[in-house]
Amino acid sequence: MNINPIQLFDVESSTFTYILIADDDKSAVIIDPVDHHWERDLLHLQRLGLTLVYVLETHAHADHVTSAGKLRQIAHAQAAVPSGCGIVPADVQLDDGDIVRFGARDQIAVLHTPGHTAGSVSYLWRGNVFTGDTLLIDGCGRTDFQSGSSAALYDSVTGKLFTLHDATKVWPAHDYKGQSVSTIGWEKQHNARLAHRSKEDFSMLMAGLNLPKPKLMDIAVPANQNLGLPHGA
Repeated sequence: MNINPIQLFDVESSTFTYILIADDDKSAVIIDPVDHHWERDLLHLQRLGLTLVYVLETHAHADHVTSAGKLRQIAHAQAAVPSGCGIVPADVQLDDGDIVRFGARDQIAVLHTPGHTAGSVSYLWRGNVFTGDTLLIDGCGRTDFQSGSSAALYDSVTGKLFTLHDATKVWPAHDYKGQSVSTIGWEKQHNARLAHRSKEDFSMLMAGLNLPKPKLMDIAVPANQNLGLPHGA
């Protein structure tokens, strides 16, 4: 049985893309693909004899452009996105508690985890959770744009993600520290921003970060709300 996802990395944006594989018929799902790696990702699928059936997004990214639209066109997959992110052209709008089924038996549970953006979701699959920018390894996503909220992110992490089994593997959308995977148990005890903090303390911490605006935000967000395709395509 395939236990872990295939993890693909984009050095420029420190961004992870994940490929999930069904055991029975080699159906595949890809999460958060990046525009300038669509050829690489299709080659991986072809090399492994996989059929791409879904492209999933965790949110409308502000730091890179997705290749969801391109992959959908070429591989004839469906694009499934969080319903609260304004990605209108997608085939499927996902809400909290929805199940994405692929292959004969595989399924992915959708967890609405707002805070980084209002529409952000995480995906739970076979003891693995793909947290997007909500929960990072030893950190979390920023909360100061796209209807972000430190209070909402705190509730998402402590009320949904930290209630998962401690052994659940955490696969974030970004890696800034040379670490690609963690566990819920480790993050509950050691996450520098969230572990052992009250909501008030966390909100004060996030309010004081004063982070610069993402360089690609004005380009990436509108592009991602059109699945990375030129408007009108």
